[in-house]
Amino acid sequence: MFAVENIDDVVARLRTHGAELVGDIAQYEDRYRLCYVRGPEGIVIGLAEELG
Repeated sequence: MFAVENIDDVVARLRTHGAELVGDIAQYEDRYRLCYVRGPEGIVIGLAEELG
């Protein structure tokens, strides 16, 4: 899992390189937004944005 500043921006930038979102961007309480992204080679990574 990688901590990011703006999850929407990071996902958009990764998509230009062939990555795709696995499922949806989820929100955990008022603390985090989380998602998984699959890269063009099939490797899945997690992204987390701390809220507040």
